[in-house]
Amino acid sequence: MATATAETGFDLALSEEQELAQRSARDFAREKVLPRAAEIDEHGKIPPEILREMGALGFMGTYVPERYGGSGLDAVSYALIVEEINRACASTGVVLCSHMSLAVDPILHHGSDAQKEKYLPKLARGEWIGCFALSEPASGSDAAAMRTTARRDGDSWILNGTKNFITNGSLGNLAIVFAQTEPGQKHKGIAAFIVEKGTPGFSVGKLEKKLGIRGSDTAQLVFESCRVPAANLLGELGQGFKIALSTLDGGRISIAAQAVGIARACLEDSLAYAKQREAFGKKVADFQAIQWMLADMATEIDAARLLTWRAAALKDAGEDHILAAAEAKLFASDVAVKAARDCVQIFGGYGYLKDFPAERHYRDAKITEIYEGTSEIMKLVIAEEILKE
Repeated sequence: MATATAETGFDLALSEEQELAQRSARDFAREKVLPRAAEIDEHGKIPPEILREMGALGFMGTYVPERYGGSGLDAVSYALIVEEINRACASTGVVLCSHMSLAVDPILHHGSDAQKEKYLPKLARGEWIGCFALSEPASGSDAAAMRTTARRDGDSWILNGTKNFITNGSLGNLAIVFAQTEPGQKHKGIAAFIVEKGTPGFSVGKLEKKLGIRGSDTAQLVFESCRVPAANLLGELGQGFKIALSTLDGGRISIAAQAVGIARACLEDSLAYAKQREAFGKKVADFQAIQWMLADMATEIDAARLLTWRAAALKDAGEDHILAAAEAKLFASDVAVKAARDCVQIFGGYGYLKDFPAERHYRDAKITEIYEGTSEIMKLVIAEEILKE
């Protein structure tokens, strides 16, 4: 089993269960997702049957306990699944990442027994899709500056505000929404709420048109005197900021795995093209300049994958994974962007055309350096952790 502890290090051997999860995700991704990846990107929509099948296969509740309808696997298995789906299609992959890491995870770890019983089975089976509403028009990395407010009114909370850049925003059946209950208290006054679609005062604003991951749903969420039952407060009052940060620590592992998947797509597509494309009377793969680019890709992808596995294994072990997750996301996202750039270069002029996958990888890779903590924020997190040590 892939495990990691501060004392004993990291065991790279996957368990039979983990290998089965990886194989199942790879077969599904190759047979059902990859053939439709260009179509998903072009039309900006993921076919509902793909999401339904991911639910049926247990991917939408990978590490949710079986008693709540999940697969009962671990975070390493989840990282393996995320890599495979994103190797085929990053748009499909980010729907899974946001649903599992940012909506399911906080309910699983911070929800009451009643909340878990009510929401986890639907989410784990993929019957419901979840989203995470933290960013706002005027606050991204500086989440404590949020302006969305929550005011107690009897047995309810009244939410007012706008959230931006919400993956699964219009697709989702529920949102984990963060709001200020004590304006002026910054992070100390933030609370988290579970808000269901259809709640009066909760609406979807504009859908964003994006550079990459175009098939995924990125929307603005609007709350206008939205009345949320007090029972839907997630965790303790005033603990919302801590819930957001701990959720993002785990989410960064999934984005690192996504970046590895995108980078692997770049490598595999580049290899296939270089082996069949000829120039100056020989295969492109025979040129040392191309070979070195491919060698760098392969080496850096392996390193990024190992950092990702380590972070996931630390999470499984219940150990502090803040530093490991930040390192994995920082490095893997950089690897994905570099691999995508080299992929376009290896394809040459064809890499600039939509008829080939290289340009899609190039557009998809960039977002991994931005969401769930920019690369600059990752460096701040890493520096804080190593200075603390």
